[in-house]
Amino acid sequence: MEFFNTIFGRLIDFWGTTGFSMMTPQNGIMIIIGLIFITLAIAKDYEPLLLLPIGFGAIVGNIPATVGMPLGVYDQGSVLSFFYFGVMKGIFPPLIFLGIGAMTDFSTMLSNPRLILLGGAAQIGIFITLIGAIALGFSPEEAGAIGIIGGADGPTSIFLSSKLAPHLLGAIAIAAYSYMALVPVIQPPIIKLLTTKKERLIRMKPPRIVSKREKIYFPIIGLLTTALFVPGSISLLGMLFLGNLLKESGVTERLAETARNAMIDSVTIILGFSVGASTQASVFLTPQSVKIFALGAFSFMVATAGGVLFAKFMNLFLKDKMNPMIGAAGVSAVPDSARVVQMMGQKEDPHNHLLMHAMAPNVAGVIGSAIAAGYLWSALVK
Repeated sequence: MEFFNTIFGRLIDFWGTTGFSMMTPQNGIMIIIGLIFITLAIAKDYEPLLLLPIGFGAIVGNIPATVGMPLGVYDQGSVLSFFYFGVMKGIFPPLIFLGIGAMTDFSTMLSNPRLILLGGAAQIGIFITLIGAIALGFSPEEAGAIGIIGGADGPTSIFLSSKLAPHLLGAIAIAAYSYMALVPVIQPPIIKLLTTKKERLIRMKPPRIVSKREKIYFPIIGLLTTALFVPGSISLLGMLFLGNLLKESGVTERLAETARNAMIDSVTIILGFSVGASTQASVFLTPQSVKIFALGAFSFMVATAGGVLFAKFMNLFLKDKMNPMIGAAGVSAVPDSARVVQMMGQKEDPHNHLLMHAMAPNVAGVIGSAIAAGYLWSALVK
């Protein structure tokens, strides 16, 4: 009998060390959310490079561990905490921007500079949401970090929240990446609501050919212009323009290839997984997170509407009208927003090709959201 009591006691002790015994309903909810993200990535192909590692990270981050075992991202000395260090300190977003710069062609934007205005107009969602967040009781710093979700730029959202509201970083990052993934779902109804069929049928002239010299000058001039006006943007835009110069110079193709492939892929895996693992139920499932998701959706919708409406406004003064749908591509979800515009244009007229035109405000939106983040950092930092 004593033997069986000993075995039974050890089994009970073992059970007490398992994740099953410490699992809470909140942990279960977050694991289900992680599974939903993975399903959306695989079944629906919604931003799989982001949602899959984030979803898997959410599962890992919500498996309970024995007290005293440093396993989570918030446990000092754990392996995951070292991964998360690059998120918390804003190291990974500039590296992502380096890769984006190395894979981005700014030719369409340079061929028609007025389309840059659409990328700027779409950032209105950031500042309107900032006001709304303050009205809901968030501090100005928290409101600034939440508002940047409207730029639909995950790395920028992570960077700014790491500087202004690190305690909200997980919720802001998940909201930003979620709405980036849902671009094909959120944007079409807004675009259709704000445009007429006649406007959606507008064809635009092919962009002019941009010279190699212009492409080389642009990242240098772009850096000097943005950094001198908004020094807070230099961490992101400095790396973006460096990556683009590596690409366009023609003498550093090996570096550009590494930046846009091996490096950005590696950083994306670690960043996505770390952000997912940071969504521990005790930290993530709060009333604040619900407000952040609601404000993020509002911000993204306002940004989309702002770009479309500004394009319609510009048409009042233009002889050669632009298709106002391309204004929706002013958010920074590259290239998904531009693809949405192309898809909707093709649906109305199979021979209307808008992708090249939509990419102009799309890449301008990347620059615009980074400038907005730099401004908010300098204006709100204590």
